[in-house]
Amino acid sequence: MTRADVTHYFGAGPALLPTAVLNQAALDLLDYKGSGLGLGELSHRSALAVGVVDSAKANLKSLLDIPDTHEVFFMQSGGTGEFSATVYNMLAAFAHKTGKKGKADYLITGSWSEKAAEEARRLGVDVNVALDSRIARENHKFGSLPPPSTWKFGSAEDTAYVYYCDNETVNGVEFPYVPPVPEGVELVADMSSNILSRAVDVSKFGLIFAGAQKNIGIAGATVCIIKKSLLTKASDSVLNELGVPIAPLVFDFPTIVKNNSLYNTLPIFNVHVVNLTTSALIAAGGIKAQEIMSGAKATKLYDALDSVPAGTFGLAVDKDCRSRMNIVFTLPTAEKEKTFLEGAKAIGLTGLSGHRSVGGIRISNYNAVSEASIDLLVQWLKDFSVLA
Repeated sequence: MTRADVTHYFGAGPALLPTAVLNQAALDLLDYKGSGLGLGELSHRSALAVGVVDSAKANLKSLLDIPDTHEVFFMQSGGTGEFSATVYNMLAAFAHKTGKKGKADYLITGSWSEKAAEEARRLGVDVNVALDSRIARENHKFGSLPPPSTWKFGSAEDTAYVYYCDNETVNGVEFPYVPPVPEGVELVADMSSNILSRAVDVSKFGLIFAGAQKNIGIAGATVCIIKKSLLTKASDSVLNELGVPIAPLVFDFPTIVKNNSLYNTLPIFNVHVVNLTTSALIAAGGIKAQEIMSGAKATKLYDALDSVPAGTFGLAVDKDCRSRMNIVFTLPTAEKEKTFLEGAKAIGLTGLSGHRSVGGIRISNYNAVSEASIDLLVQWLKDFSVLA
């Protein structure tokens, strides 16, 4: 019996990883390439460690077809740290370009974009909420994506960037398109929970970041992709004069890129897991193959949820923006929710509880979740609907 036969885990992050990746990572943690040292012991500036960084970068460039206009690098801050790093670096680049302290537009479609906007305000940014998707809903809860014609952007001349979360892990909302933004304004995307699950036109973005622990690795490494022109920033003296917060060096993108992500001690083992995972994804057919698989698995789940008697499951997200990665729903009572989770666990299905802030059920359909696991869960959804 293999691990895949008994592990049907749908946790939202840290999330499931391919068994082959874990097996190789375990070996490399003990002895990497015959060096006698594991990857947790090697100097982050050794030739072997630099090779890990360079290989992971090359894999990401290949998978996402990243153009020469953009740079890939790694950080330790996670998605939450990037809320702050975005502010520091995007405002510094805008100050260099315009001589002004920029403002920022935020598209709020769930918990994570809301937290990002709160952090920007805390750091002194003049935040314009161009979209709050709760406003148009009767229940004033997240779960919709109003059309771009209703968004209220600020002045393009004064706006350093537009920020959004491509997939809201907690609330199950995913953008089915790249948000249109005013001409000349940079677009920033948090893709922590759906990166490498579908193709994306990187050229449309000023900055993309993603915590690794959902689709491409383990917690402790963050992937960043930035337009190279944004790595030129105003001097610290100019930033002080404009009232723009100055980035600590650990968050300073130009410093990190100049040092090939190794300005400080990068967790090389974590980046190696990204390298192994992306190598496996390339071997399996790349992004196009993964996009087909992700869509097929999500379709199975939504078809099952939609086909049962009305009232069995409460799907709070509009069909036009349902997430392929995080399928969320509720049950009529706390007792039914408990019965659903206990029954799922009895047949090996775990990691299905919704986020503590919203409750309910959350199925995370990340890249490493097998079709066999999805099929078993689909059958449980159908069986439960009969019991309910």
